[in-house]
Amino acid sequence: MTPVQIKTTQHGRQLDLLHTPVGLRDCVGAEMAQKQTILGRIGDKMRLYGYEQLETPTIEFFDVFSNEVGTTPSRELYKFFDKEGNTLVLRPDFTPSVARVASRYFRGETAPLRFCYRGSAFYNHASDLQGKLRETTQIGAELMNEPSVHADAEMIALLIESLLSTGLQEFRISIGNAEYFRGLCREADLSAEDEAELRDAISRRNYFAAEDLLKSRGYDRSVRDKFLSFADFLENGQELGRLLESAGSERTREALERLISLDGVLREYGVADHVNYDLSLLSKYNYYTGVIFKAYTYGTGEPVAAGGRYDRLLSFFGMNAPAVGAMIAVDPLMEALRRQKIEVSVPEEAQTVSYQAGDDASFRTSLRQAASLRAQGKAAVLIPDAQSEQQEGTACRE
Repeated sequence: MTPVQIKTTQHGRQLDLLHTPVGLRDCVGAEMAQKQTILGRIGDKMRLYGYEQLETPTIEFFDVFSNEVGTTPSRELYKFFDKEGNTLVLRPDFTPSVARVASRYFRGETAPLRFCYRGSAFYNHASDLQGKLRETTQIGAELMNEPSVHADAEMIALLIESLLSTGLQEFRISIGNAEYFRGLCREADLSAEDEAELRDAISRRNYFAAEDLLKSRGYDRSVRDKFLSFADFLENGQELGRLLESAGSERTREALERLISLDGVLREYGVADHVNYDLSLLSKYNYYTGVIFKAYTYGTGEPVAAGGRYDRLLSFFGMNAPAVGAMIAVDPLMEALRRQKIEVSVPEEAQTVSYQAGDDASFRTSLRQAASLRAQGKAAVLIPDAQSEQQEGTACRE
């Protein structure tokens, strides 16, 4: 069969309107049913932890995600203008949006605030990044007004239980502390530009580029080793404790002590087997101020979840409150589940209830039967006999 094409022309190029733009994709049928099941399971976990669902608009003012906030770079935003000339963007990251909502509606609250969300985030990646989605489905949680290590542990434990609820078993949460890297930068007296460049190299695990940068700035071996020797994974608080003796500043010492305390609380939750510690772990989001983490598993080339503590972000919106959050990237998670051959159960297909076309009595009988099935929570499709026969014929051909 010849594929149907509906074409148009833009900027001298022909476009097939039945296809999506690069980096965007449709989700239909069984895949969509599985996605809804996964979102439902994770959402149930968040509800059980007391997180209240909220919804933020897909379109926000540009300044919600400005450089001052420390979120997505401007070049990776989808930007446009409204009729008043305001610069708007498609939401690239939920956390600043949730921070804005909390600052608007809950500014006077002093008790811990727990929110969760789900929806699409948009990244205007370069077109040559093959396979990189520009629209992703995310689900996540934010805990505000809670500065303690127990809040960090709750968020990581919730993340682990959420991933387990999807059927995923083989995964690891790598945990670091953004303050450890910043402390090393202060010890070495790096400029803001060098710190940003070094952060980018280390976050991409490009240690050769990191060493070249430090060499070119004239730093000796002892300084370079401080940045490059923490690439090894550490399994527990005991291994972290051995680094305390060599901590060169109060800032790096406090970062290590926070991770050691966190390890103890995670053991109380019974989830420590799913974590390790990576002091070189960094994020492209510069608003993180403490504990940060990413979840990795087999079958996908990117993290399936990420998060951390951001104690200064809300102050940008006028609310001075500590916070910690986690986000699960549903698309790479589903890819990992498929490649690991983990089945995601979905609701049963709708039962077909047919009636004789043109026969009112037959229709009424079938209608009652369909209504009875729906009352039992079972899906039912009411169709004429002719359509039923046609569907059966189609099924046979398939």
